[in-house]
Amino acid sequence: MTTALSLTVSKVAGNIGARIDGVDLASDLDDSVIAAIRAALLEHKVVFFRGQNLDADSQEAFARRFGTPTTAHPTVPALEGAPAVLDLDYGRTTGRANHWHTDVTFVQHPPLGSLLRAVTIPPAGGDTVWADTARAYQSLPPELRELADRLWAVHSNAYDYVADAKPGDDTEDARRHREVFTSTEYVTEHPVVRVHPETGERVLVLGGFVRRFVGWTGEDSRDLLRILQNHVTRLENTVRWQWAPGDLVFWDNRATQHYAIADYGTDPRRVQRITLAGDVPVSVTGERSRSITGDDTHYNTALAS
Repeated sequence: MTTALSLTVSKVAGNIGARIDGVDLASDLDDSVIAAIRAALLEHKVVFFRGQNLDADSQEAFARRFGTPTTAHPTVPALEGAPAVLDLDYGRTTGRANHWHTDVTFVQHPPLGSLLRAVTIPPAGGDTVWADTARAYQSLPPELRELADRLWAVHSNAYDYVADAKPGDDTEDARRHREVFTSTEYVTEHPVVRVHPETGERVLVLGGFVRRFVGWTGEDSRDLLRILQNHVTRLENTVRWQWAPGDLVFWDNRATQHYAIADYGTDPRRVQRITLAGDVPVSVTGERSRSITGDDTHYNTALAS
């Protein structure tokens, strides 16, 4: 049995991200190992495991040591025979996630964390970048922090094609993916600053699913969102991972954003994701996020055991 004494945790970047070595995630892991991984996750926000021998079932078994998996996605179908696994076969079955976002913030209970496993990786390109939204909050000027503490934002899975379109978004595959992604509309109001339920840190809840700030016009919202997002994605707040087949990355979805770099042309890139059910974000004044449209109960409880 693998114990915590066998683990090594090494920083990948100065402010976010750590690589964990000395562990076989498919093996029988002692509770002390799980506790050490969770501690590293909370400290470093994202942890990387090289060359793991996992399949969809063992990936889910490992994920369950940290919480209850959600269904694969509120609207996108799961991998056949694996209801917790979202199969992201880029360029074939889904659009590319080349925008800054936190996973599934358009529901009232966004995921606690995400575990992404590399299946097929292009020979060059296809890296993913993560940003630390707790550090971003702390780096804001005091006046901007005070404003952010009071703000709420409307998050939605409804795709704003005109505002968000990128080269290649007009393909048949991209249009079909948007139709599936928005087949059920979800709209939720989240505080722009939430209190992390485990660390107590204040973190920014923003990213690509924000449509506007509550009580603000769309034009004013876009201007302020750009300012806040620029703080999140400053290079000092980020870590970049060059994937290899078999890698598994586990990130705290409550305290990060990420961006999958679409620089690999038509080369195949396939990864599989499991997300863990999270709680309702709470603002600095103790107010809970509000669901406006769409019920996320099935997404968060269907796989509870």
